Amino acid sequence: MDIDEDKIDEAALALMYLTLHDHYRAWKQIDWEVTNRLHEKGLICDPVGKTKSVVLTDEGLKQSEMLFNKLFAKK
Repeated sequence: MDIDEDKIDEAALALMYLTLHDHYRAWKQIDWEVTNRLHEKGLICDPVGKTKSVVLTDEGLKQSEMLFNKLFAKK
């Protein structure tokens, strides 16, 4: 199956908004390949480390909220 990785990344970023805490941290229970791509896109800080959360950049935080509302808000 041919998978659109950008759509996977968008869904993962939207779900990070759901677990947001301390204003800009989200639990990193997302696949490593996805978090690496989000880091390469400048949406989260380096996900490598022992912490169980990642830090969203300002742009990542904005996109995370927008995608969460787009994908999961009732209309």
